[in-house]
Amino acid sequence: MSTLTERTEPHETASGYRAGRTLPLRVELVRQLKRRRTLIMGGILAALPFVLVVAFAIGGEPGGRNNQVTLMDTATASGGNFAAVNLFVSAGFLLVIPVALFCGDTVASEASWSSLRYLLAAPVPRARLLWSKLVVGLGLSLAAMVLLPVVALAVGTAAYGWGPLQLPTGGALDSGTAAQRLLVVVAYIFVSQLVTAGLAFWLSTKTDAPLGAVGGAVGLTIVGNVLDAVTALDHWRDFLPAHWQFAWADAVQPHPEWSGMIQGTAVSITYALVLFALAFRGFARKDVVS
Repeated sequence: MSTLTERTEPHETASGYRAGRTLPLRVELVRQLKRRRTLIMGGILAALPFVLVVAFAIGGEPGGRNNQVTLMDTATASGGNFAAVNLFVSAGFLLVIPVALFCGDTVASEASWSSLRYLLAAPVPRARLLWSKLVVGLGLSLAAMVLLPVVALAVGTAAYGWGPLQLPTGGALDSGTAAQRLLVVVAYIFVSQLVTAGLAFWLSTKTDAPLGAVGGAVGLTIVGNVLDAVTALDHWRDFLPAHWQFAWADAVQPHPEWSGMIQGTAVSITYALVLFALAFRGFARKDVVS
């Protein structure tokens, strides 16, 4: 079996060939949107708000426990509260899945189909191929995080009405301010998941098994959450991305506090850049045989 070992572009190219025009983003996006796993994941995220509405209808409205009111207890106060609760229950695990899936399945799936070497022989430069797949993977991940609160806001408004965002600490945010804060929350959750995206993408360039890349990224993310629960680590937990994953709750306050989200953003972006760099560096030197 012949192997594809070219690591640099050929000196002589065909007339009209432009490396920057190979594998356009729109082509890669259409390919990924048509895949069954994309449709299934979108369906799961869109269905979650309906599941929670049914759960509240069966179990009754949530109420405070031990005289303490949490965000969950305000879920049925308005459509905005319902959207915030959907983000709260999903940020820790459910939203990790689409990020790991869209970023971890992208390169490894091509290898598992034995189509990766043909893409590179097209010829699509390696950096261009990774860049296209990374941008599309991150774009789909962001779309998944936007889809959930948008559907939740529509379902919650239909079920509980449109109104201000009731805060667990007392008081409320008017609809306009609440919408802006929810946008900040979604943006921060996306940034905090860049570490999972980096892990998944790096593993995707290392294996021909998509499930291994996706499962590995999810598993390592869970390990990070477990380590963050070990209080004996004390200040070392500040270097764990998981330690800051719920810092967005500070934005849903009468007077938002940004320090936690700033630290969380810095930690997440640092880890993500290192992982993305490792993926590009390793793939540039890899012998692609599948």
